[in-house]
Amino acid sequence: MHLRTCNCNIISKAISCPLLDRIDIHIEFPRVDYEKLIGNKVGELSETIRKRVQTARNIQNTRFANPGSRISNNGSSTDIVCNADMRARLCTAQCHRILKLARTIVDLAGSEEIQSVHLAEALQYRPKLMM
Repeated sequence: MHLRTCNCNIISKAISCPLLDRIDIHIEFPRVDYEKLIGNKVGELSETIRKRVQTARNIQNTRFANPGSRISNNGSSTDIVCNADMRARLCTAQCHRILKLARTIVDLAGSEEIQSVHLAEALQYRPKLMM
């Protein structure tokens, strides 16, 4: 059994360690200058993002339509429809949280295989003290 210590005071004063442990993506945002906030730079359209996310979800639905992917931690049948639903037993072949997140990044990029760049991005979204 692997035990890890959690320094909640450093990570967050508002969220407890057991709750933080259930969150797959952690992103720190630096302070943004007011000039950048009021600038006229246009970002990606919500409709474009929605289509990309829906495509990724469709990939995941297809992946988990395979009956072999419908096994829960206790061995009973369960409905796994996306990467976030994967449990440790199913992740043994794909390694738990980092690979679940990397798999989602791959799906959003429309790629087939997890590559080092996808793993690197996934590692950035995990709290440094919890890894």
